Amino acid sequence: MNPYKKAAYYTLGCKLNFAETSTIARDLEEEGFARVEFHERADLYVINTCSVTENANRDCARLVRKALGYNPKAFVVIIGCYAQLKPEEIAAIPGVDMVLGANEKFNVASYLKETDKLDTPRIENEEIKNTRDFVPSYSLGDRTRTFLKVQDGCDYFCAFCTIPLARGRSRSATIAETVEKAREVAQMGVKEVVLTGVNIGDFGSETEETFLDLIRQLDKVEGIHRFRISSIEPNLLSDEIIAFVAESEKFVPHFHIPLQSGSDKILRAMRRRYEKSLYQNRVKTIKSFLPDCCIGVDVITGFPGETEEDFLETYNFLNELPVSYLHVFTYSERENTTALRIKEVVPVAVRKERNKKLRILSEKKKRAFYEANKNRYEKVLFEADEESGQMVGFTANYVKVKTPYNPLLINTINPVMLKEIDRDGLMKVEFVEERVLAERRVLI
Repeated sequence: MNPYKKAAYYTLGCKLNFAETSTIARDLEEEGFARVEFHERADLYVINTCSVTENANRDCARLVRKALGYNPKAFVVIIGCYAQLKPEEIAAIPGVDMVLGANEKFNVASYLKETDKLDTPRIENEEIKNTRDFVPSYSLGDRTRTFLKVQDGCDYFCAFCTIPLARGRSRSATIAETVEKAREVAQMGVKEVVLTGVNIGDFGSETEETFLDLIRQLDKVEGIHRFRISSIEPNLLSDEIIAFVAESEKFVPHFHIPLQSGSDKILRAMRRRYEKSLYQNRVKTIKSFLPDCCIGVDVITGFPGETEEDFLETYNFLNELPVSYLHVFTYSERENTTALRIKEVVPVAVRKERNKKLRILSEKKKRAFYEANKNRYEKVLFEADEESGQMVGFTANYVKVKTPYNPLLINTINPVMLKEIDRDGLMKVEFVEERVLAERRVLI
């Protein structure tokens, strides 16, 4: 039996990190670690970090202090993108015992040979160029939906991004191996699977398989009611993929498509692989196939060289597009990125002001999308969390609904009519019989 009895985990960042943390936790359970909540006393704390967050070092140090507050003698391991990029910086945080890079994080158990706190933190961090293996992962038990990792790494090297430096080159398993993981998830009673990765549209770049081939095979997996595509680059979102999702009974009408800027000048400076006309065409195609589809957008404000005119071009472009919500990021400098070579730096206050304007636009877009869905008949997958006697769920096209808490609804899909938007921005629902949906021919 391993000398550690209890292990706790904390995940910062993206859906991909959640999938990987969950997989690491299951592996450690097989080694004799009982999983407990992070706020509980544990013998081992594993913190999965993110390089995208603006305050990665501060967030990591804060979590280490919290862990040691629960158990001053606990063994603390830091993994993830930040651990790959800045291992020495992390090792300098008081209380850290071990730092594992991208190639080492899935072997936590094999590195846990010490039973006591280490005088000097141990760093295992191979150069990212040597990271070639793809480790399939999925989350389970953390949320109602399961995040299935289908791809890792990225070959794009956008000017603002450190992900290729933190995760390495694009890679994935074969379709057969990925489908097998989906079947494994299906056997556990999961209703919805979210396909995740760094650049999932690049799936199969090493095996000559394609993302379209993958989703065609996943669509045949029995037991899973919904597949949701987490995020896909506009230049990799083909008309064939859109058409397939429109025809599928399992792939839901929801796309999240990074834009980053509505200015072609800024897109070129960012080293993105498309112009805004292509993005506009993708949105138009989606709406022609799926009029009620939810479309999310990533956008960055204050990228070096972004003038007020460039920002207004982005704002007006997004304002006119029939998209449903925005994820707005304020540009922040990252070491070893080519954006640092651009001399025209946007003041931080201006970046934040532009961010605020786009967030207000996002709220308007989301409200309009919800208004357009009122009085529709849909099916909702309800989640486990309870807040003030209410529970929430999501329609296939990602409308978030609320209803009085009922434990019998957890992880079930129920027919409803979308009634009205509450003051908190969520949709109230009225439960209906299954036959009503059949009569309305509503897309699940």
